[in-house]
Parts: sequence; C-alpha cells; structure tokens
Amino acid sequence: MQPGPNIDDLAVLLVSLIREVPDFPQPGVLFQDLAPVFADATAFRAVVNALIAPTPQVDVVVGVEARGFLLGAAAAYALGAGVVGVRKPGKLPVVCDREGYALEYGVASLELAHGVLRPEQRVLVIDDVLATGGTAAATCALVERAGAAVSGIAVLLEIGSLHGRDRLVGRVVHALLTR
Repeated sequence: MQPGPNIDDLAVLLVSLIREVPDFPQPGVLFQDLAPVFADATAFRAVVNALIAPTPQVDVVVGVEARGFLLGAAAAYALGAGVVGVRKPGKLPVVCDREGYALEYGVASLELAHGVLRPEQRVLVIDDVLATGGTAAATCALVERAGAAVSGIAVLLEIGSLHGRDRLVGRVVHALLTR
C-alpha cells in the first residue's frame, strides 16, 4: 500500500474535487459527481488505500455497478483478492440471484452472476456512495444468499441526511467522507 494523505487531508481533498450537480438524475436530487476524484491520480490512490486500510483479510471484493466497479477492482488488486461485480438487470449471461431495493428516487434491482462466490468466502462490499442504504443492503443479501460472508462495507461518500446506515445495522461500514 502506498502512503497517502491522512484522513483529514483526504477529506479536504475529496471536498475540493466532488462536484454537486443539482436535479440529476431527476428534480430534487443533488448528485454527487465523483468523476474528478477518479480522474486525479493522487486522490484515487489515496481513496483506494483509505478504503482498504481497516479491512480484515478478505477473499473477494464485490463492487456495485457502476462506480463501485472502479473502486472495487482497485481495492481487490491492492488486497490481493478477487473481484466480483454486482450488476443491474440484463447485464449478466448467467444469473444466480436478484435483489430489489429502494433508491432515493425510485426502485431498482441488482443481480449476482452464477458461480462467482463460494460458500464461506469473506467479502468486502465497495460502492461509491451510501445514500439510503438500499444498494448496500441488497448487495449484502446477494452475497449472503450465495453462502459468502460480508466482512465489511466501504464507501467513498456517505450522505448522512438519508440515514443509509439505519438499513445496515450490525454491519461494519467505513465511509471516507460524510456530507
């Protein structure tokens, strides 16, 4: 793991890079655009290192579509673990399981590919943003129904006003920045 800024410096860096886009994807939603964070090499490296810093030994990192794929793949590489993507419907040729959930602005579902997780594997779930907790809870349900164990959840940004942690009671949740 490469050294990077401390957590306070990282928070300042993240705040300076994250763009807030009003009324996207629909009126009333304040979208947190993390593209500038991913595009900045120093910030991206620091984010990945900070996401995995408190992580116990895991076998697989599960990244949630779509920005969780970027973070999940980098984290898995840094940890020496496998990586699995949890996808939106219609993207996988062989589906093991599907889980529906509520979003801040609607409903959606996620799918897990057949045969990518094995019983008793230890899994770190990574996503970009924790909002209502629906996506993280759905991902955990898919992982656990496949027989694997969720060791923790790591996110770059938590939107505290939406109380997503309330849907994840009893789970270890690590957020780099809370707004």
